[in-house]
Amino acid sequence: MNQLGSIIFLIAIFLFSTFLNWYVFQAVKTLTFGLEGERMKQIVAVSYWLIFGGISIWLVITFLRIFQMGEINVQTQTALNVFLTVMVTQLVCVVFLFGEDIVRNVQAGVTYLVNGSNGFSFPERMRWVSGIALVVAMIPFSSFIYGVTKGKHNFKVHREIIYFDDLPDAFDGFTITQISDIHSGSFTNYDAVQKGIDLAIDQKSDLFVFTGDLVNHKAEEIDPMLDQFKKIKAPYGQFSILGNHDYGDYVSWSTKEAKEANFLKLKNQHKKLGYRLLLDENVVIEKDGQTIQLLGVENWGLGFKAKGDLEKALANTAASDFKILLSHDPSHWDEEVKKNMNKVHLTLSGHTHGMQFGIETPIIRWSPVQYRYPNWAGLAEENGRYLYVNRGFGFHAFSGRVGIWPEITVIELRKTVSSME
Repeated sequence: MNQLGSIIFLIAIFLFSTFLNWYVFQAVKTLTFGLEGERMKQIVAVSYWLIFGGISIWLVITFLRIFQMGEINVQTQTALNVFLTVMVTQLVCVVFLFGEDIVRNVQAGVTYLVNGSNGFSFPERMRWVSGIALVVAMIPFSSFIYGVTKGKHNFKVHREIIYFDDLPDAFDGFTITQISDIHSGSFTNYDAVQKGIDLAIDQKSDLFVFTGDLVNHKAEEIDPMLDQFKKIKAPYGQFSILGNHDYGDYVSWSTKEAKEANFLKLKNQHKKLGYRLLLDENVVIEKDGQTIQLLGVENWGLGFKAKGDLEKALANTAASDFKILLSHDPSHWDEEVKKNMNKVHLTLSGHTHGMQFGIETPIIRWSPVQYRYPNWAGLAEENGRYLYVNRGFGFHAFSGRVGIWPEITVIELRKTVSSME
């Protein structure tokens, strides 16, 4: 982002935050009408603006630091956590207040049409509406507090059984554990991380794969957890790929050589973890004399680094081969993989994190990220080609998770049983 763009962004953030502060203050002001004494009302008003105006200024200062450093660190994450918690809480409150404003304007219009300007007055806000708005707004507030303190470590195992007509018989029941988006630079509670690692180990899958974004920016971020993650083992090996954050593109480097050295170290970190890093290539997984092809590409993302070379990864594979692809960004599946004449049976991705915020119930499934990624979490299928999008192991920018919990995926491959058998 250039300097002018940064200034415009900061002004927009400050104005939007101030607007929300002002709108919610209308509810606070309405509820303080009953307070005795003007001084008490002034104390409430001054306290409100000192707190929420201060948060708006803190946010602007935080973004200035991010622009200067070129990265988001643990300290700047705190301000982003506070801002997102306050913003979502305020937006819920504003929905009620805005609805009331529509009703008040309709009432005012009808009154004016009936009585004209004589004795006309704009309807005042109703205290009970302001009270409900603030009470309901406590639901997202509490959810975000939980998400920041506990939710980001609330690891969940998601299991999928996927059936294929042409799966080699030896691989019927073959299991794969997948994790993605560790974002190691965001973690500070290594005991909580170990709980997620233990869950992955406990699955005792045949194969383990990691689908990118080992770090936020720098290879050294994984150093404190190398010994923890290297304990994940599988009989048929551990394989990994790169994500968009692994290239060091989102941080300022003193020299081009420093960035290149970091990237070399990052690739070596995979080796230290015991992961075979696949860089636009494929390997053969053999079981009982039969084989499947495991492919891995460098990052390819619509709107992100599009470096991965699918054709190179498919080299020396036949259309009849059963193929599993590791590709960090699910947009790659939409744009290239599912259209390729050389069929890839299953693609495993991550990247979206489910935006770390949303609702997933048997009835409702929603996250803001769905407006950017049609396939943002879980299983998708088209013409017998499957995509699974992992919700991510870690977190970034917003150091919390609300409704979209960190995930360990277990995929079981099964051979379709013919109806004639």
